[in-house]
Amino acid sequence: MITFSFAHPQYLFFLFSIPLIIFIHFLSLGSKKKRALTFANFDAISKIEGVDFFSKNVIILFLNILIVTALIFAISGLTFHTFMESSSFSFVLALDSSQSMEADDFLPSRIVIAKEKAMEFIDSAPVDVKIGLISFSGGSKIEKDLTKRKDELKHAMNSIGIGGYGGTDIYEAVLTGSNLLKNEEHKAIILLSDGQINVGSVDDAIEYANDNQVIVHSIGMGTKEGGNTEYWFSKLDDDSLKSLSYNTGGTYTSAENEENLTRAFSGIFDLTKRKVAIDLFDYLLMIALILLIIGFFLTNTRYVNLI
Repeated sequence: MITFSFAHPQYLFFLFSIPLIIFIHFLSLGSKKKRALTFANFDAISKIEGVDFFSKNVIILFLNILIVTALIFAISGLTFHTFMESSSFSFVLALDSSQSMEADDFLPSRIVIAKEKAMEFIDSAPVDVKIGLISFSGGSKIEKDLTKRKDELKHAMNSIGIGGYGGTDIYEAVLTGSNLLKNEEHKAIILLSDGQINVGSVDDAIEYANDNQVIVHSIGMGTKEGGNTEYWFSKLDDDSLKSLSYNTGGTYTSAENEENLTRAFSGIFDLTKRKVAIDLFDYLLMIALILLIIGFFLTNTRYVNLI
């Protein structure tokens, strides 16, 4: 997936200057033609030499339009987003600890099995991979900063319990996870939740992850039939999780049983693409400079007759 974004889109307003440049160009040519006809029979000369007055300087006009366009895109902060192969990710495990994770469609509960499989994932990680851990419900909590120490991660994972009654805030989870990964080169959040999102905006979460070049792989834990918690009946609601992963370049996996959950975690290390953003400012500036030199060369050498 290839996309473009602008850091300062307000400067795109200057693109409206291009039609004005074209209008002024031909208005200027018309004025020059009138002045030329004052002193010579220009039409007769044109018929003899095969010269179309209004074709003159069209190449220079085209070059000027390209220069202006390149400069406008440059100051607008045009950025190119794509994916490249990589094997050196840093991960943040984001575990839903809201009340709905008490549901008994996984025995003894969703959160107990989620923690067990997450610890297996930690054990299977390559020795040089850094992993961080957060839990989230109505807000988010850093359980363990990025580290290669698997024993510390598992200890932190084991200590996670069910949070309060504040709901499930997916935006807070993505924000906290992205900030933990801020100084890493290749970044991914593995978000495990039953999808019962009722706090925070998924769109805001997507925007924040993309702004920080973070891929979000989400795992939907729970069955369609659902399970009982202490206070209500809970079913898997995966629409928000699918949207989050799809729009950040990640994958979504539905885990309706322990086998699927194990498979979802085991496939993470096989995902080798990383998200990169290339700021095109320098390239656009270079293009504008090259075009400026070409235009100067064409108008100040014997090749001026070509235009």
